[in-house]
Amino acid sequence: MMRTGMFLPWVVLASWLANVAQGIPVAGSHGPRLPLPRRTVAGVSVVDTPLVQAAQQYMRDHSNDGMYRHVMRTWLFGTLMVSNNATLAGLVDAEVQAVSLLLHDLGADRSPGSPLISPDRRFEVDGAIAARDFIRDHRDGRRWDKHRVQLVWDAIAFHTEQKYALYKEPDVAVVSTGVMMDFVGPNSGVTSIQYAAVVNEFPNDDLRDNVRDLFTWLCSTKPISTYDTFQQAFGERFVANYSAIGNRTIDLVFGPE
Repeated sequence: MMRTGMFLPWVVLASWLANVAQGIPVAGSHGPRLPLPRRTVAGVSVVDTPLVQAAQQYMRDHSNDGMYRHVMRTWLFGTLMVSNNATLAGLVDAEVQAVSLLLHDLGADRSPGSPLISPDRRFEVDGAIAARDFIRDHRDGRRWDKHRVQLVWDAIAFHTEQKYALYKEPDVAVVSTGVMMDFVGPNSGVTSIQYAAVVNEFPNDDLRDNVRDLFTWLCSTKPISTYDTFQQAFGERFVANYSAIGNRTIDLVFGPE
C-alpha cells in the first residue's frame, strides 16, 4: 500500500524547479560536472567510480545478505528516481547519492565487536560517522570538499526521518526517498516495471523479517538509542522487559508515569 508523505513531496520538488527556472541558486545545485564512469546493474545505469566501487564492497563486508540486498535495491531505486527526472539529475551529485545509499545502513553492522557501532548513538548516526570516516580514508574521498562529505553525513543521519530529510538539500532528500521506496513500492517517477526488475535481481522476500530483527536487536543491545524514536515500538512489541518509561522526553519534563 502506498502511503502519502512517505516519499518526496512533489510540492518540495516544484519549489526547487521554480527556483532553477528563475536562475536562483538552490542548495544541492552543483553546476556543470564531468561525466562519471557508469555500469549497468539490474538494467539500471549506475555511477562506477573507484569510490563507489569501494563503498559497495565496504557495505558488503559489513552487512548480512538481506541487508546487502536492501542497500542495493535502494541504490538502484534512488538512481532511477533521479535519472528519470532531468531537473533532479541536474541538482543531485550522483556520486554523493551513490555513496550515501550504499553506506546508509553501516550503523546496522551486527558483526561481533564491530568498530562501527557505539553503545549509545542512534544507528543512523553511527552509520553517518562510519561513512564519513570511510570517505576520508579513501584516496579519492580525501579529495572531496567538506560540503560533499557533510551531504553524505546528513543523508545517512536523516534517512529514516523524512520530516527533516525532505527539506534539506536534494542530495539528502533523494537518499531518504530511495530508502523508503523499498518499503512503499514504486513512486517518484520509478515505474512498476523498473521496480520489479530491481527486485528480481535483489529479492525482497525477507525484508519484513530483516527489519524486525534489526530493530529488535537495537532495542535489546542499546535501548537508550531507541527511546522516543520509531524503533521504540519494536522494543515494546518484540523485546521482553523493554521499557522506555523514565527515558522519554515527556518523562524528563513531567516525570515518569
